[in-house]
Amino acid sequence: MYFFISQLAISDIVLPTDIVPNMFYILLNNGGDITYTGCITQLYLFSASEGFECLLLTVMSYDRYVAICNPLHYISIMTNPYCVKLVIICWLAALSMTLIFDTQISLLLFCGPNIIDHFFCDLLPLLEIACSDTSIVRQQIYLLSILLIITPTIIIIISYTKIMSSILRIPSTTGRQKAFSTCSSHLIVVSIFYWTIFCVYIFATKEKSSTISKISSLLYIVFTPMVNPIVYSLKNKDIMKAIRNTIKKMTWFGNYL
Repeated sequence: MYFFISQLAISDIVLPTDIVPNMFYILLNNGGDITYTGCITQLYLFSASEGFECLLLTVMSYDRYVAICNPLHYISIMTNPYCVKLVIICWLAALSMTLIFDTQISLLLFCGPNIIDHFFCDLLPLLEIACSDTSIVRQQIYLLSILLIITPTIIIIISYTKIMSSILRIPSTTGRQKAFSTCSSHLIVVSIFYWTIFCVYIFATKEKSSTISKISSLLYIVFTPMVNPIVYSLKNKDIMKAIRNTIKKMTWFGNYL
């Protein structure tokens, strides 16, 4: 579990690092410039980190499924080499699929004015200013949505259906609460992440204003990476104990000075 959380933290670091610095520059200067190469690179890192998080959350739901539905076999199934292989597959799948998609984006023609009404080089604003045919790219978007969003969502729903079924069969109330607490943090993170993704991309409409689109984008660029560590910290006794020990050491060091 801690290994998966560390990988989630890496993804949550990559996403804001890729977008937030340039976003602050744009906001402070009421606009800004970005090179074509920088725009495509920003889109690639953004897409890869989001795609990886979709796949990783699916793997984490499988981890919770094994922990609750097959607790006696958990150690033998979720071994360290197996967990590493799952994460490597997630990274390779996200990086390779988004690379193909990003390459197709880079082949589009942009005749100008190349002005994006957004905080960063997001997918939909780029397609709006392209003057060449974007049908192939849009088909790839639908395919990637199925592979990276729809399919993982179905797997997560199936996993949690079986998890809830197993929890309800536990006779004692204490046992049910303890079992549910082991997956509540992941369920909260999944709900926040997929809710923002579906609002921005799956349920996106042409009638949606640019202001609403920008606000929705901020949710998964800033809000989600900020909330994830808080959710896992509040629900994890080991992390809370480490935080308290760190605060005690800082207090002791301050008193010593």
